[in-house]
Amino acid sequence: MTACASIAPPDLKTDLPAQYRNATPNEGAAATPDLRGWWHVFGDAQLDRLVDDALASNLDLQQAAERIRAARLLNRHSGDRFLPNLHARTNDAIDPDASASFFIAGFDSTWELGLFGSYKGAKRVAQGDLDNAEASLQGARVSLIAEVVRQWIELRAAQQQEILLQRTVDGQAEQLRLLGVRQGLRLASTQDVAQARAAEAQARAALADPRKAANAAAQQLALLLGRSEPDPAWLEPGELPHLGELRVPTAPADLVRTRPEIAAAEANVLRAAGELGVTRAQMYPNLQIGAAMQWSTDITSYRRTRSRGIFSLGPVIDIPLFDWGSRVAAAHAKGYELKAAVLAYRQAVLQGVAEAETAMGDLQQSYEREQANREATQALTAGVAALKTRVDLKLASPLEARQGQIDSDRGELTLLQARTERDLAYVSLYKALGGAPLPPAHEGDH
Repeated sequence: MTACASIAPPDLKTDLPAQYRNATPNEGAAATPDLRGWWHVFGDAQLDRLVDDALASNLDLQQAAERIRAARLLNRHSGDRFLPNLHARTNDAIDPDASASFFIAGFDSTWELGLFGSYKGAKRVAQGDLDNAEASLQGARVSLIAEVVRQWIELRAAQQQEILLQRTVDGQAEQLRLLGVRQGLRLASTQDVAQARAAEAQARAALADPRKAANAAAQQLALLLGRSEPDPAWLEPGELPHLGELRVPTAPADLVRTRPEIAAAEANVLRAAGELGVTRAQMYPNLQIGAAMQWSTDITSYRRTRSRGIFSLGPVIDIPLFDWGSRVAAAHAKGYELKAAVLAYRQAVLQGVAEAETAMGDLQQSYEREQANREATQALTAGVAALKTRVDLKLASPLEARQGQIDSDRGELTLLQARTERDLAYVSLYKALGGAPLPPAHEGDH
């Protein structure tokens, strides 16, 4: 009866393409990042330490680990209600005619047999809760690592942006000085000087943006690492992490075992199947085995004390009658919820594929933009070198060389923004793929 009445979880196979539409070709010497350590491709030892520290000290991660401990404890005892139980009880009772009073002591025991799928249903509900907690922990790890890497990239990008903007400010100030000299020689107009002064002031004002961004990123890193303030070493300017040529070897089907959102949706299906099994079992008689042993003593007899004992053993049957309709309705409702959970699982798979495809497309486009900006920057640098040669040969003025350097610095700034965009697209991709190290075996244990 237990086997035939239990509700097995439905088949969760989902048709997926064999490969990603926006995946890079698996050719050449491009690096193949490890899904469990994808951030190492940057080759930044300080970033590696930040990720390790975050995994050890992040408070959200510790909360998720505590929830796993709770779920594992409940899962281990999910079948306890189907074991025999024993109760010791005492009571005092009075005869209806008030002629005697008794003190009663004894033991009683019941054993619910867990028939019609109720035992398996309860186990599946508990296992679904545990699987969901484990998926939440892994999801927290994926989000944490992606956010640490993202904030580190934004911090380094802001620091480099400030350096380039400061160079622009210095260039604008030098240009303003040269124009002042030319104005004294009546070779430049007052309007030219005013425009140069406005450009220099605007360049100084632009310095506020990267400084604010660097401060916000450093503070967010401190929060992710469970600290109240940033490490002063983070605020020392450093190079933006370098991302070389990459290829993504994973297939869409891999998301089913790596993406936490899909694992959580699968856990919800298992839990819904368990709840359906429990509610369907409630449509049938509840069968238990009961036993009791009691002693009673007449405490109102002054001449003599009468003590008697009795033992009973037999089945306990609870048959639903007048609430049959509500129990059937509850079972049908849980059936609909199971179908909804299956549809949610399929939606989670499609959502994962869509996010991965989008992230791969963004990564490829940002790579092409970076390459185009790199070529433009190289051309501007070559132009600056040519201008300096012309200045040395007295064929061009220092003012022209200074303007060429300012344009080159602006090109460097545009290239920096393109590199940052590509780095962040890479982070988004591996977050979509569910990239993160698996929790250590002891995480969540007692």
